[in-house]
Amino acid sequence: MRTLLVAIALATLSSTSSLAATPAEILDSNRAASGGDAWNGKAAVRLRYDYVGQGLIGKAGGTSDLKDGRFEQEFVVGPQKGANGFDGTHVWNKDNSGIVTLQEGGDAIPLAVNNAYRNANQWWTSSRGGADIEPAGEKSEGGTTYDVLIVTPKGGAPFDAWFDAKSHLLYRIAERQGGVMVTTTTTNYRVYDGTLQAVDTSINNGNPKYDTHMTLTSVTFQPNSDSAAYAMPPSARVADFAILGGAHSVTFPFDLINNHIHAHVMINGKGPYYFVFDTGGVNILTPELAKELGAKIEGESEVRGAGEGTSTAGLTHVDEINLSGAQVKDQLFMAYALDSLYPSSGTHMQGMVGYEVFRRFVTRIDYGARTVSLIDPKYFDSAAAGKPVKIAFNGNAAIVEGSYNGIPGKFQIDTGARSSLTLDAPFVAAHNLRANAAMGVDAVDGWGVGGPSRSHIVRGGILKIGTSIEVDHPVTGMAADTAGAMADPTLAANVGGGILKRFIVTFDYGHSTMYLKPVVGPVEDLDTYDRAGTWFNVAPDGFNVVAVTAGGPAAVAGLKAGDVITTIDGKPVTGIALPDARQRFRDDPIGTVVTLSVQRAGKPLEIKVTLKNQI
Repeated sequence: MRTLLVAIALATLSSTSSLAATPAEILDSNRAASGGDAWNGKAAVRLRYDYVGQGLIGKAGGTSDLKDGRFEQEFVVGPQKGANGFDGTHVWNKDNSGIVTLQEGGDAIPLAVNNAYRNANQWWTSSRGGADIEPAGEKSEGGTTYDVLIVTPKGGAPFDAWFDAKSHLLYRIAERQGGVMVTTTTTNYRVYDGTLQAVDTSINNGNPKYDTHMTLTSVTFQPNSDSAAYAMPPSARVADFAILGGAHSVTFPFDLINNHIHAHVMINGKGPYYFVFDTGGVNILTPELAKELGAKIEGESEVRGAGEGTSTAGLTHVDEINLSGAQVKDQLFMAYALDSLYPSSGTHMQGMVGYEVFRRFVTRIDYGARTVSLIDPKYFDSAAAGKPVKIAFNGNAAIVEGSYNGIPGKFQIDTGARSSLTLDAPFVAAHNLRANAAMGVDAVDGWGVGGPSRSHIVRGGILKIGTSIEVDHPVTGMAADTAGAMADPTLAANVGGGILKRFIVTFDYGHSTMYLKPVVGPVEDLDTYDRAGTWFNVAPDGFNVVAVTAGGPAAVAGLKAGDVITTIDGKPVTGIALPDARQRFRDDPIGTVVTLSVQRAGKPLEIKVTLKNQI
């Protein structure tokens, strides 16, 4: 599961627009309207804001170099605090506990370059900072006309800049961040030391419910710019984690269900509770568990993942999480209704172990032995861990370089994904992969916080992870989603449990490295795909058929979306675990006839499905 945390977006907001027909005239008018020569001699600026949004209030601020745009930003909003910055080369992030991590995956660097470009108003220079700038014509909103430019800084990503055609002041930046279009609107300009600054900044990601608003409270110009202010700070030597009894590591069993890792944990000395382990996620409690623990939930942030929809999450505090003797204290958790995924997973989940635990320990997942080991980083020996693969982070997501059929790209490593390999929709489109794909089917192949996820499923090509790990012809989904995690243009694909379970996987987040070592012996349920052609979820009265693959065995037999399966080969589905039913449809031999008792509009039917390969 890919999840999206609360974002704090700051920028040095000083620019303008014009009725001028050319980009040069628009930007020159912008400089004049923003104060013109009043900017001369100012090396850096520090801005402070009041923050309101997503049910939280707080403070935010930062310093920017006015020549090259390097920046540092910090915030204290509700129960969360942190900082981030860009020194011109490296992007870094500091979390709630003070741990600092380089951000070099996905679009982290291009977005930092964009921010720096705008901070320094490099579009005012004669060279326009080396950016590619194209006119996008005039646009109107609320009776006001705006001149719009499409700006692509060198090393950055395209964004739209709207300038008020009368005042020539910057009104809006529209920029794609991951798979989400984020719109930053700046209004109510005032003069500070001869320059105009926007007092009000509103940030929207497509749903007004999650809008944030920042009000400028102070502007301080500096005659010199200190490089140390933007440099990646040392990571705090946090004392919030330990392995009890002086042990160097702990090992505990896990259940592999739907290719997801589930294990028991203790929270605040209570439990055990059943959690899922997800490298693509963060630490989570369900609201029900938070209530049981007496933990207060604050805020309402938007959550995105697989599927095209979104959901809402809050923030809460946990005194201690204990994983068989590996202890982490004083942690900020997300509060999200994970059990809303029960109908699609068939497994009740009370929480998630995510990035925050992986970041503190070296985490070894032995898919063959079905064990998780948490190792004190001081005692980790990589000699027998397997082949190393460099990790780059984009927020909490672990990204590796790789290739699909020789096409290079960035691949997210995601233990929270049931699939093997899902190629992101923009990557598929950019390389025309669908047209050149082998025999496949269009189907629902996953379910996340955004609901169903659809792909064209094929027996894929060659996946390369890093420079030396190859997986031949895994089951591959070519995503068709237009929103959500699988619509991210900065990633090539998501590598899920169906790939990872081939290995003993060791994550050393502190050294940005993953190790892969093949498991010994055969791997269960490997590279199989649904031989029935249907997706069904748990419902109160049976298995609800959500989708039926056109032309597939179930469709040929007469099964329809909306049917409710009550028995399979005469056995009531109330006694069959959903993952077991799905696995049977994947793994039972070709030609097996499965008899389904179905309710359709209150009427009973018997449908016989003959299993066959679809890919």
